[in-house]
Amino acid sequence: MSDIPRSHARHHEYTYRLPTPPRILVPPPTLTTDMPELSVGRAVEGLQDELDTSFLAEMNLDSIVQKNTLLEWAYERRRQAQMILPWLYLGPLTAARDREFLSREGITMILAIRAKDNSMNGAIQAGRDACQEVQTIESPNFFDLIGNFSRITNMINQHIARIRKSTVASGNPQLGKVLVFCESGNEKSATVVAAYLMETLDDFDYIKSMQVCQAQRFCVNFDDTIKNILRSHWDILLAKRAVASSRTALLQSNAFHNGFEQVASHLMVQQSVTFKPKRTIEDTMDYEDTEMGDDMDPSDSLRFTGRDVTPFQDS
Repeated sequence: MSDIPRSHARHHEYTYRLPTPPRILVPPPTLTTDMPELSVGRAVEGLQDELDTSFLAEMNLDSIVQKNTLLEWAYERRRQAQMILPWLYLGPLTAARDREFLSREGITMILAIRAKDNSMNGAIQAGRDACQEVQTIESPNFFDLIGNFSRITNMINQHIARIRKSTVASGNPQLGKVLVFCESGNEKSATVVAAYLMETLDDFDYIKSMQVCQAQRFCVNFDDTIKNILRSHWDILLAKRAVASSRTALLQSNAFHNGFEQVASHLMVQQSVTFKPKRTIEDTMDYEDTEMGDDMDPSDSLRFTGRDVTPFQDS
């Protein structure tokens, strides 16, 4: 076989690695990087139990994101929890066990992201002693998280709304604070917090969410798996918002046309009279031009003629 001369040569270099999705590049926080602006969107309004979270939109978030993370970050801070939003903290298991920290920062709820039930018992007990509410999410792997993102967002917002409602009634309105943690505080819990930012903040995609998490807690680790999960969640959010927007537009349109039923019926009759069927592919083809030497269809000719991306070439 090796003695037979080859008449074709490769057009491109071969690669033998498994097919993988394109890499997602997240610009790290630097001294010259402009951090995205934070503003609470309308996504947090209208929860299922009709709790009011509109007060979050009134908060000033301009000076929340750290500007000098590279200079100020110390290795020891990985064992501490950092504030991502005024009502949301991200940290490791050790921070959740610290009753003094929970009391000092006014944490009213801890949310444990754990691999299995009956784990992190020490942190959960500390939360029961120092906080008003303790919640857990069991997730053996990262892929189990994506189905819980929206549930976690509602869980956090409902707690904050309840704290606000109860304290306003007493004449001293307070802001509830939630600590989201996992064993390291760098992977699963960071993924949950990034997803929360995407759902809660206005026009905040997965890139911006990861940037803010890294700016606040520099040791977070978003690998390729997490990045693709967050990108998929962002696509789901866009689809949900598009459906909700179309429903709102439809309801508004129906309300507008309720008073003009006669005009609408007249337009529909007129439209049915002037309706013409769409052209088919046969209608667009000129068979007089199909007499080609290689009997190639004209549509194929437009697609493939003159393309030089063939896998091989004559040597």
